[in-house]
Order: sequence, then structure tokens, then C-alpha cells
Amino acid sequence: MTDMISFPHIIKAAVTAVTMALPAVSMAQDRLNDLMAELRLAPGDVEANRIAGEIELLWRQSGSATADFLLKRGQDAVERGDDMAALDHFSALIDHAPEFTEGWVSRASLLLSMEKFGQALSDIEHALALNPQHYEAIFGLGVILELIGRPKDAYEALELVRSIHPHYPDLTDVMTRLEPLAKGQAL
Repeated sequence: MTDMISFPHIIKAAVTAVTMALPAVSMAQDRLNDLMAELRLAPGDVEANRIAGEIELLWRQSGSATADFLLKRGQDAVERGDDMAALDHFSALIDHAPEFTEGWVSRASLLLSMEKFGQALSDIEHALALNPQHYEAIFGLGVILELIGRPKDAYEALELVRSIHPHYPDLTDVMTRLEPLAKGQAL
């Protein structure tokens, strides 16, 4: 099933969208754009984590009480270890608010933990269509690509994460582990 999905296409579309300047339509979008620029230039982990926290807070603002409720219920179910309830809540969230990226990302993360890679990839594709700079979704893409034996594609996804959020937790370790598989080893 994974052969049918064009990983380089997903990655190239995300790279293209990340490099294009998106017009700001609101103050929140302006703030998010400013934070994304600051994140790329953050001098260290502490500052990057602070900026990332602000970004992720903005990402979680759905503008809908129902969507917020479904996201919270899904997250609570994940914390309880009730994957099926979480899946139901995240699926209801996506049905209710298909334009809300966090619904897709949350369900993809859950599906990844359930080792349902094809479904997780589909959700990540939807998430990245909505928010091509969602470094958590791109990192998840990299994780899945590594797990299904596509280290070169995984490494490319992680390079994109690095271009957006250079201080993303564990990124350097994962890239260091993948680099010989993606680029080959020097003789």
C-alpha cells in the first residue's frame, strides 16, 4: 500500500509551501508567521522550546468549542491508553472540522502508535496540505518512512524539519542514526 503514496511528492510539496511566503490574513496568522521565522533563528534549545510552545498553542486554537472538546477528549483517551476511544474522538473531530490540522496530526500520531502506517501517512498528508510547516507532522512522516524501510526519504523529511525547527527534540540523534543509511558510508 505504501508504494502507492508518492513520498518525494509529499516532501517536495511541503518544501515548496514552506519556502513560499503566505499572505497573512489575521493578526494570529501574522504572529504565527513571526514565530516561525523566530524559530528558524533561535539561538538555543531553551529559546526554541519557548517559541515552539507558542506556535503549538496557536496551532491548537480551533475556533470551535466542539472541536476543542473533541481534541481534549481524544487526548484524554490517549493518556488513559484507550486507543479506540481516542480514535473515535479524533475521527469525529476530523469530520466536524476537516480544516483543523491538529485533528489530522493527533489521529496520525495515534495511528502511528497503533502501527497503522498507511492510515497514519494519509492523515499526515492531509495535515501537511493544511499546514506545510507543521514540523511535528513532518517528523512523524520521517519516523514512518524509517519504519517502513525508506531511510533516504525519512532523512529528507527530517532535513525539512531541521529547516523549520533546528532545535526539534531528538532530531539530531535521529538524523545522525539515519545519515549512513540515507547517504551511504564513506569507505
